[in-house]
Formats: sequence, C-alpha cells, structure tokens
Amino acid sequence: MPAETSDKTKGTCFVVMGFGKKTDFETGRTLDLDKSYRNMIKPAVEAAGLKCIRADEIVHSGLIDVPMYQQLWNADVVVADLSTSNKNAFYELGVRHALRPFTTVVIAEDGIKTFPFDLNHVVVRQYHHLGEDIGFDEVMRFRDLLTKAIVEITEKNPRDKDSPVYTFLNELNPPAVVAAARAAVAEQTSKTAEAMLDKDTHSKLIEQVDAAQKKGDFVAAKNFLSFIRGMMKQEAPTRPEDPYIIQRLAMVTYKSEYPSEQAALMEARDLLLTLSPDTSNDTETLGLWGSVHKHLWDITKDPTDLDKAINSYERGFFLRNDTYNGINVAFLFNVRATQATHPADAIADYVQAQRIRREVLEICERWQKDNPAPAVEASAEAVAEYQRSRYWVLATMAEAYLGLGNEAESERLLAEAFAPEAWMKGSTQDQLDKLKPLVADSPLKYIKEDAGKTT
Repeated sequence: MPAETSDKTKGTCFVVMGFGKKTDFETGRTLDLDKSYRNMIKPAVEAAGLKCIRADEIVHSGLIDVPMYQQLWNADVVVADLSTSNKNAFYELGVRHALRPFTTVVIAEDGIKTFPFDLNHVVVRQYHHLGEDIGFDEVMRFRDLLTKAIVEITEKNPRDKDSPVYTFLNELNPPAVVAAARAAVAEQTSKTAEAMLDKDTHSKLIEQVDAAQKKGDFVAAKNFLSFIRGMMKQEAPTRPEDPYIIQRLAMVTYKSEYPSEQAALMEARDLLLTLSPDTSNDTETLGLWGSVHKHLWDITKDPTDLDKAINSYERGFFLRNDTYNGINVAFLFNVRATQATHPADAIADYVQAQRIRREVLEICERWQKDNPAPAVEASAEAVAEYQRSRYWVLATMAEAYLGLGNEAESERLLAEAFAPEAWMKGSTQDQLDKLKPLVADSPLKYIKEDAGKTT
C-alpha cells in the first residue's frame, strides 16, 4: 500500500516522463508509460515519504512551462524516466542537472541499449516493460529499488553530486534559494518595507534555516542565512554584525562541503575572521574556529592548522568548561602526539588528552543528574532540545571512554544515544573511527621501553 501523502510527507518529488502510450523508435515497441507511473514510480515515491507529482497532475492556468520549471528547480527529488528516448524527458533532465547538483534519480526501461554520451557518467536504474503492462514481480522489484534509491539520496549527508554539470564544473554554484527566502519575507512585511528585517520576518527565516539543517540540506541553510545577513546589513549598514548569524552561517558553510570541502572550510574561516577568533573569548566562536582548522588539518596536514585548532579548543574549554571544546581538544592532543618528533612531547600530549577526557566525563555525568527527561506535558520544542542535548552528551561520553581505553562502555553509550538528525550519528562515527588508531598506538610505550632497559 502506498504511503500517505498528506502532511506526513517529507517533501516533493517531480516525475519527468512521457504520458500514455509512446513508441520507442529504437526498437519499434510501444510502451504504456502511464502503467510505469501508476504501478511503479508513484507508489515507490510515496513509500519514500514524498509527495509525487507529474506534469499532467499540476493544476495551472496559462502555460505549463512556468510550474514545470518551478518543479524542476524546487522539487526535493526529481525522478526522470527516459524510456522510449523521450526528447522532452531528456531536455527536462538537462534543466534539472543545470539547476541542482543533488537528488536526481534517472530511470529507463531496459529497451534502451545505448544512452547518449552525456549520460555516460550518470547512474541509470532500469526496469523491464512488457509494452501494454509490467509484470507483477518486476513491479515489486523496481518499486523497492526506487524507494531505496530515493531514501538514500535524501538522507545521505554529505550528499553525493549526481549532476554531471556540477561534478565537472567544481566551482559552479547552484541558484540560491532566494525566491523561497523572499516569499518568507513577503508573508511578514509589506511591499514598501520589504527590505526591513523585523522580528517576525527574522523568526520566519530562522525557521527555514532550522528545517533545512534538520534535513541535512546545508546548502539551503547557508543560502537562507546569507539572505538574512544581507538584509540586516541593508537595514543598518553601520551596525556591527550579529555574531550568532556569522557563527551559524560559518557552521553550515563548512558542513555544506560545497563547492568542495576545502573551499567551504576556507569560506567559513573567512566568515569567522570577522569575529576576531584569535583574541575572542566567545566560546562558540572558539569552537567553530577550532572545528574549521581541525578539518583543514585533515586535508592539508599543515601543522599550523593543527596548532590553531588545539589553541582554540583549549581556550574554549578552560573558559567555559564545556564538553564540546573539551572532547575535541583531547582528540587533537592525540593527533599531535602522533606527529611529535620527541617522545616527551608525544607523552605530554597523550597524558593531557586523558586528563581532559576524565574532566569531560564528570561534566557529562553532572548534566545527566541535573537534566531529567521532560515531563509528559512538556512542549515539542522542549522535548526536541532535550533529545539533541542528550545525544551529544552520550556521544561525547562514548568518545571519552573510547579514548580512555574502555571500548565496551563506549559502544554501550553509542547504542543508547538517539540522534534527532541523521547527520549527527555520521559526525560522531567519523570522529570515533579516527580516534581508535590514535589511542591504540600509545606513546606511553616509550616509558615502558625505557623502564625495561633500566631493569
């Protein structure tokens, strides 16, 4: 049974394909494409939790072109069926690939033996059509395959580029989501005051940022925040920028990894420079500055980036005594220990990492005692905030125990931790995977070796 497509849907899917019976001139076969749509594509899309739309289902007045192009731009997912080598479908797929780097699924009936050169680098999922109908087994097989493909591309973070346009033109930026932002502004302000960012407008746009970030769509979140920042500058050009907006914009910028991971990190670094991170006592700024340089170190292996990350996280930890800065500086002490040229330096960093992890565990345990689960009558916002905070506490404890050599307790805590947003688990696992080899090769072996020589 298809999934419900009411308010429970997670977005929209626009289907590009021919209608009715079409002749495949390569093979001379006539295929009923409506059977493909009704029996396979639409049920598969709805099973993935999306609202399914085909051009013939759009209610419009005037030319169909406008709503069609809007769907090609705005739809969360586009499924393009190229069966019978339909010219319109190929053209619309090209438009989608030009507009969006992600979330396009290409399918076709297996009668197409060769695809144009331009599609050589695109994954095409194929199904078998009987002409007038499609066999039941094939319907069920392809439904499942298509549903899984849609779920995978919408939940993966970071998302893989499936547009050859953005794959080969690395510096190309997709059209910003300015239209959506303007629509949000228009709901809250009059035409004569459209440039003024009042509190209601600000809240509405921040809600859009929250929604995009929750879906893992950091490019959209970045576009909304950039729009907010621009409007605030327009409203008060001489007023200092809001640190919260800069901090959040920097975070979604580097998490977007767009147009490349390194370029996104450099852009985030430049944003944070406006907050004077080298002298700032704002622990949020310090945490972000540390994170940016930590990821730059992963790419460049420049010791300057590693030292900046450690200094920033360490300052943030001692200023705020918080788990985020603490667990990250402990990790980086282990990293630097592996880079040390003298055993004494490696041992000092390793021991400091262990000390900080024990402090972090004490902070986490206090948080658990002081923050019981919300009451049944608590608001949805309070529950969501508690779940998010609890996840990071448990994930931090899992990392601390792993760093201290207690892998069993680490795994237990990680299994208990519920991540409200999919990207959170991935971020945690990535850190744990990097930490394991660091703690396995303990520099304390130098002490044991020296002790063995003297006995």
